[in-house]
Amino acid sequence: MARGWPAVLREGDVVLRPLRRADSRTWLTLRVRNAAWLERWEATSPEPAPGPPPTFGQFVRTLNQQARSGSSLPFAVEYRGELVGQLTVATVVRGSLCSSSIGYWVSEHVAGRGITPTAVALAVDHCFGPVGLHRVEINIRPENAASLRVVEKLGLRDEGVRERFLHIQGAWCDHRTFAVTAEEVPGGLVERLRRAGLLAR
Repeated sequence: MARGWPAVLREGDVVLRPLRRADSRTWLTLRVRNAAWLERWEATSPEPAPGPPPTFGQFVRTLNQQARSGSSLPFAVEYRGELVGQLTVATVVRGSLCSSSIGYWVSEHVAGRGITPTAVALAVDHCFGPVGLHRVEINIRPENAASLRVVEKLGLRDEGVRERFLHIQGAWCDHRTFAVTAEEVPGGLVERLRRAGLLAR
């Protein structure tokens, strides 16, 4: 099994856990309800899909395979026992880099409650602890004000703009890269949020 997986991470009312097949109905309902809220920020492929989109069961199976191989850590995000989003530690690279990137989404109906910063902090602390990584980055569209507030609350370092970095809804889009290394948060990101009074409420 990959280092640090499977895992359940908890801080107050926020829980990160593996996505399950039993989440199908709730997850699909959330995605439909939040389509307009999420689609303009989500990465797409410039290449045509080879076949029909995967079923939810196939999607979960693929995530589990990636987790077992150590290339990603795919979490469901729960708030007060309700599935409200997803967070993925992706592009896990070992060796001299020991780095990864984090992507996430949360339902609009719970946005603004500190859930995403808390979830990201939990994931980063896990990456720097049991997973054994050194650096984590988050790439954000410059127009995505909600996500920019997340990294601002977390105090992540702004590394500048990557031009035409990711394919989003038919176009190659610029992203700002924010990063943190283990040395910058010796006490952990959750503790940084706690001291600032910014944990989920």
